[in-house]
Amino acid sequence: QVQLVESGGGWVQAGGSLRLSCRASESLDNINTMGWYRQIPGNEREKVALIAHGGSTNYADFAEGRFTITRDSAKNTVDLEIIDLQPEDTATYYCSATVLTTAWETYWGQGTQVAVSS
Repeated sequence: QVQLVESGGGWVQAGGSLRLSCRASESLDNINTMGWYRQIPGNEREKVALIAHGGSTNYADFAEGRFTITRDSAKNTVDLEIIDLQPEDTATYYCSATVLTTAWETYWGQGTQVAVSS
């Protein structure tokens, strides 16, 4: 079982930036895909960005240009940098890890809150 701990959330004014970080309990080399999702109050959880074991990335349409996902295998961390934050980015951001054992399994962190004021 992979344990994930997010950090870096907080309150920021519109136009500001944040860097969210997710630390995995095991080597990223053992994880197929890491990702960031968000859940806006009243909405379903949605994908923000994914990064595969080989480093390829995939972003939601809304995330292109303002969100950047990176990984550091030496630290077992995956970061999400967000620039030009807007009030509609206010959400709980969750880190995910997908691994293949006997079947695909996805693990989630506890989430970190991001609040953007106008």
